[in-house]
Amino acid sequence: MNHPAPAPEAPPGPHPERPHGRGLVRQCAALLAAAFLAALPAAPAQAAPAAPGPTRAEIYRALELDREPADYVILVDTSGSMTKEGRYNTVRSTLRPFLDGLTAEDHVALFTFDSRTEARYVGAAGDTSKIIASLPGTPTPDGDTDIGAALDAALKEVARDDASPVASVVLLTDGEHRPAAHSRYPKASGPAWDALGKRARAVAGRTELAGYAIPLGGGATGAGLLADVVPDTTVLRPKGIQDLGAYLARAGDRTRARKAARLLAPDTGKGVTAAWEDGGALDLGDGSATRKLTLRSTTAHVPLTVSGLRASVTGPDLTVEGLPGQLALEPGESKTYALTLHGRLSAGGLPYRRTEDASATLHLAGRVTSSWQQPLAPDIELKTPPAVRVQKAEVPLRASVGSAAFLPLLAAVVVLAVLAGWLAWRRVNRPPLRGVLLLATPFGGPLPERIELRGRMMALRPVSTGGRGTVHGRRRSTGEGPRTELHIRFSPDGTAARESGAVCAPGGEVVVGGVSFTHLAEPARAQAPAAGWPG
Repeated sequence: MNHPAPAPEAPPGPHPERPHGRGLVRQCAALLAAAFLAALPAAPAQAAPAAPGPTRAEIYRALELDREPADYVILVDTSGSMTKEGRYNTVRSTLRPFLDGLTAEDHVALFTFDSRTEARYVGAAGDTSKIIASLPGTPTPDGDTDIGAALDAALKEVARDDASPVASVVLLTDGEHRPAAHSRYPKASGPAWDALGKRARAVAGRTELAGYAIPLGGGATGAGLLADVVPDTTVLRPKGIQDLGAYLARAGDRTRARKAARLLAPDTGKGVTAAWEDGGALDLGDGSATRKLTLRSTTAHVPLTVSGLRASVTGPDLTVEGLPGQLALEPGESKTYALTLHGRLSAGGLPYRRTEDASATLHLAGRVTSSWQQPLAPDIELKTPPAVRVQKAEVPLRASVGSAAFLPLLAAVVVLAVLAGWLAWRRVNRPPLRGVLLLATPFGGPLPERIELRGRMMALRPVSTGGRGTVHGRRRSTGEGPRTELHIRFSPDGTAARESGAVCAPGGEVVVGGVSFTHLAEPARAQAPAAGWPG
């Protein structure tokens, strides 16, 4: 139950006074100051202030709130005490502007209560004079105050099958609950009151039910009993009966706010979404590509604005252009923009010509607001998400990267490297053979067989000794410079089982497989048979 503090009284307005001595001095000083300011050069023009947002009344018109029905149950105390200070007449007169604020779609049930509760008008709003005319001319002089019976009648009205989704119970009384002896509610509490509260909670489960209790007069009243039955009750406390009109208007305003809140409930928490259009991968072959991005308002009634809007993508190093810095979206509206992505896909460490696939993730920065937020606060909180929600953030990319000449160049480099390696290996392991190789048996036999060395590797098939083998050179560095050694492998019977080998230094002699091999470095000069060999 809300108990707002009484509104402060407005300070008395100024009264005109005749100018006297001090007043004349002040007027002269003001005239001189005005003349001095007029003589100053004009200040540069300021930027025009931002256009004001809509008022709450304009929002209600945009929502067509007049077409949304509401139930109003008005309970007017007609007990004998209402004759004091003209309270009853004031109620009759101030109900008129309150009823004028209702629409033909609204439903009004007007009850009076004293010793008994009586329905004076039940039907559509719109004909204020007819509703006011249904009230009795004067209160019941000896009438009691049965607030319980009045609330019972109100709950029956808002619980009917064709009740509106928004209902308000307005209670106006100047006395405490003092019913007649036959009342079902002899006291201000008890099982009957508990049953009223249970019924009210059942109604509130399917209808937005609220109560407005307006105590009249300066003494204690039973208006607060409405809060014991209807939990969502505001107790409005006018200082005097003359404030009744303003407090009735406040009850009407709050009911309209509840109608608007019900209409705007589906928009609570709704904002702006963004998504790339469907399509294949973007081709970044020339360094740029275009893809459409759609921003959509997900609200049904609330207009939205996005300010400071910026787009960026992560993944490849790309820039994004084509999105405005600010845009306004009507409820449910979509706007599509063709965004251009600039950049290239990386070819990696091996820049050979190929088609590269990648994925870029969209990020949007900006603040989503609504011009309706401030006018509707604090009664209605839209809870508009401040950021744009990106529903489809991934966009596939494709581009031809690398150089078409890379692979042929790489192949040429590999071939050259292999060739250079092979040449280096051949230079060391297969140097040109030079000189003469003399083959003989160590212990007598025919004259040594003379074989002239040529090429880089030779097959040995001596006639004089028989057998077979091979000889090739190998370059080796020494302290005296590089020299070529002969690597000889030989089998006396030509089989692999008896094959053996040896290294012969330049101008040296070795025995392999029972055959002597002598290297002569100068093949052009005739050589005499070796000493000790049989001539």
